[in-house]
Amino acid sequence: MPSPPAIALMSPAFALDGGEEPEIAGYLPDRPGRHAVPRRLLAGQRVFRPCDRAINYLFLAHSKLRPAAFGPELLVGDLPADIRGTSRILRGGKVLWEKLFLSGEANMSHTFANLEHHHFKYGLFCQPGDLHVHMFGTATLSFADKIKPEAGDVFEISAPDFGVALSNPLAIAKGSADDAVKVRVL
Repeated sequence: MPSPPAIALMSPAFALDGGEEPEIAGYLPDRPGRHAVPRRLLAGQRVFRPCDRAINYLFLAHSKLRPAAFGPELLVGDLPADIRGTSRILRGGKVLWEKLFLSGEANMSHTFANLEHHHFKYGLFCQPGDLHVHMFGTATLSFADKIKPEAGDVFEISAPDFGVALSNPLAIAKGSADDAVKVRVL
């Protein structure tokens, strides 16, 4: 479940670190039936999610299973083909790291139409009332510059096409990476 803007995003105790990903997201199927027509009702939101950095490919998928925030403003209608914005990390109110990012179809390997076709061709994904948050990322990550976010750092993602910047602090859950999950027999 996405967190509202300005709310701390919790990185689990077992995570190796947290990080930002400026992205575009959001779809909502609009009518019942197998061939419901999805709408880009939420397309254009900036998204952030803390995640483990992939030490190897086995960590990649579950490294994405972290809280996310998007907004605070929605763009309804056509998405600009070329989106340019800024991703930054603030520590103690000062800029620790900042980099420009590119997104939008002009900067992607696939078209939105192709991605949408391959997702929404499944009736299961066209249920009325469902919200699909697809995250179309960028190649801009502080991890690439060897930045290690700390609890209290604020991630800010902005793009002029989308209004007010998204801003969320990072929180880290108490515990240890060694805390084992106990599975019990029924």
